[in-house]
Amino acid sequence: MAVLEASGLVRRFIGGDGATFTVLDGVDLVVAAGEFVAIIGASGSGKSTLLHLLGALDLPDAGDVALEGRPYRGRTPAELATIRNRRIGFVFQFHHLLRDFTARENVMMPWLIAGEPAAVARDRADQVLDRVGLTARAASRVTLLSGGEQQRVALARALVTAPAILLADEPTGNLDPHTANDMHDLLSGLARASGTAVVAVTHNRALARRADRIVTLEEGVLREAQATEILA
Repeated sequence: MAVLEASGLVRRFIGGDGATFTVLDGVDLVVAAGEFVAIIGASGSGKSTLLHLLGALDLPDAGDVALEGRPYRGRTPAELATIRNRRIGFVFQFHHLLRDFTARENVMMPWLIAGEPAAVARDRADQVLDRVGLTARAASRVTLLSGGEQQRVALARALVTAPAILLADEPTGNLDPHTANDMHDLLSGLARASGTAVVAVTHNRALARRADRIVTLEEGVLREAQATEILA
């Protein structure tokens, strides 16, 4: 069953010289429930732009994205915000945590924004923090956590609402190799255990090789990656 379907995505921008350039030129992508898809490609190829369209952070110039069979096009900003908060998890290279809050409070935030009672949000946050191994650090302000711990908080926050899909943009790009490997285990293992689909943009071949499928973004179009690209 497809959880996400992108069809014919086109995204254009206007450069500093006033000329229009096309970053995505008819991108198609189908992601099944529970599937882990890695997107690789050269810097500047439009991988992050694509992820923003998949996550309803931006809208395409042509084409559309449907999540759980429901297209984004035609939805109000408020409706898209609800989809992002409840059905999509985001993890970025830089965790974007709220610095003056604890790990628990950061993970509670999606539920609080959704209007859930604080007690419910706290209980769900603690469950996910336990799954990422941070029970003992739940009450710590995030500024006191290591980089790896902060990224685990970001992953817990992304998964706390049990989203349909997790979108990760270079999730281990700011971590040392050992910490990155631990994060790879969590990212692939926890998402699969919860049945959440994952789309990860990454330059890290070790993370890409954990995926069920690897695609390359090249000249604005997605294609299946070749073995030499995966093993490089």
